[in-house]
Amino acid sequence: MSTDQALRIVFDFGGVLFNWRPLELVRRYLPQQAVDAVSTRALVADVFQGFGGDWAQFDRGVLEGPELVRRIAARTGLPAGDLALLVDGVPPSLTPKADTVELLRRLRAAGVPLHFLSNMPRPYAEHLNRTHPDLMGHFRSGLYSSHVRLIKPEAKLYELASRSFAASADRLVLLDDIGANVQAARANGWKALHFTDARGCEQALRANGWWPHGA
Repeated sequence: MSTDQALRIVFDFGGVLFNWRPLELVRRYLPQQAVDAVSTRALVADVFQGFGGDWAQFDRGVLEGPELVRRIAARTGLPAGDLALLVDGVPPSLTPKADTVELLRRLRAAGVPLHFLSNMPRPYAEHLNRTHPDLMGHFRSGLYSSHVRLIKPEAKLYELASRSFAASADRLVLLDDIGANVQAARANGWKALHFTDARGCEQALRANGWWPHGA
């Protein structure tokens, strides 16, 4: 596949373009267990496993929601019914972040090629595609982990993304809220920024000379 030399911005989704609030999810769906800040943080660690373990397999697309619930319940002793509500409650909680949406639109208006690269289970990906076609329309293309059965920070996913986006690694700028994903992108020849908020992201893009000229 041929590549061009235009600098491309690659958005992560959860925590960057869409809100990701695991503490709120645990408080909402496991209120009897999430009784204070300490127990709530512990539950987040137990359920999501730092996005490793069972949840990573869900992101990879090799584990379905009901089996994920069964495994978490068996491992933690948490009520399966409550866990099922939590897993099903994630998609509607992935609401767009207004400041990042504005950043996305400004980059698109400036002619910057935009792509996405997201660790996202298939049902969540389908929900985002279905409910936010306006946002998806800003991207030339993108990859969901569950569709290709690879997850960040695996090197093979970055290699596949570079081919899929028809761009050499050094022309890709990843915006991601997870430090390990940022480090892996850089290790694979990408440019990358650790995203905390849209304003800081724009400042970093400008400081690095990655902001479109004249925009």
